[in-house]
Amino acid sequence: MDNYQRANLAVWNEWAEINAKSKSYDVAGFRAGNSSLRSIELEELGEVAGKSLLHLQCHFGLDTLSWARRGAAVTGVDFSDKAVGLAQALARDVGLEARFICSDLYALPAVLSGQFDIVYTSYGVLCWLRDLERWAELIAHFLKPGGVFYIADFHPFIKVFDDAAASDLRVKYPYFYHPTPSEWQVQGSYADREAQTTEPVEYEWMHSLGEIVSVLAAAGLRIEFLHEHRCSVSQTLECMEQDAQGWWRFKGSHDLPLMFSLRAVK
Repeated sequence: MDNYQRANLAVWNEWAEINAKSKSYDVAGFRAGNSSLRSIELEELGEVAGKSLLHLQCHFGLDTLSWARRGAAVTGVDFSDKAVGLAQALARDVGLEARFICSDLYALPAVLSGQFDIVYTSYGVLCWLRDLERWAELIAHFLKPGGVFYIADFHPFIKVFDDAAASDLRVKYPYFYHPTPSEWQVQGSYADREAQTTEPVEYEWMHSLGEIVSVLAAAGLRIEFLHEHRCSVSQTLECMEQDAQGWWRFKGSHDLPLMFSLRAVK
C-alpha cells in the first residue's frame, strides 16, 4: 500500500462512523425496513432474487444489505476495516445473510474465490482507483459466463467544474486520467460536511467516460447500454438544487449529464 492508499484508507476509516450516523444514509430508516437503493439501479439491474451478487467498494454495506433484502446472496468488499466491521454488525442486527470481506480491491483474487451472477458498484467509486484496466479485469475474473456487471456513478464530465461556483460553470479540473492523483483537503465527510475530522487530505484519480467503456470492453465484457442522466443522487456542485423527488439537478437552464449508468455482460 503506497502513501496515497494509506491516506485514503485513513480517511475512509474515519468517514465510516460519521457516515453511518449521518442523516444522509438514514440507517434508522433502513433498520425499519427501508431500502437505500435508488430507482435507477433497481430498474436497470432488475431482478436479483436467487442470484449471487458481489458488491465492490461497498462501504458499510447499506446498499449490499438492501440487495440482500431483495433476495440476492450478497458479498460486499471494502478496503476499510472500520466500514466492514460496521457492515457485519448491521447485518447481524437486522438479521440478513451477508458476507463482508476487508480487502484492497486489487488483492481480492487472493482472498475470495468463485464467480458471481452479478458484480455491482455505485456512486463515487471510480475516483478512488488508480488502475482502471486492472479493475475491469477483476470484474471479468469474478463474473460467471453470462453474468452481469452494473455500475452507476457520477459523470466524469461534471467533475471538471469548480464545485464552489454558486451560479456559473467554470472549468477548474482536468477531464483525462493522470497517474498522479489530485490532492483534496478533507472537510468533514461528503455525508456530513459539519463533522469533525482529523485526517487532512485524500487523493482521487480522474477517469474519462471513454476510458471506462474501453477497459471493460478490453476485459471481454459486452456493453449492453451506457446511459447518461440529467439528475444526481447528491449535490456535487453548488449550482444544483434538489427536486421534489429527491434528485439533484442544475438550477436554471443547464442541460448536462450529472450521472451515468452502464450494464455489461460477460
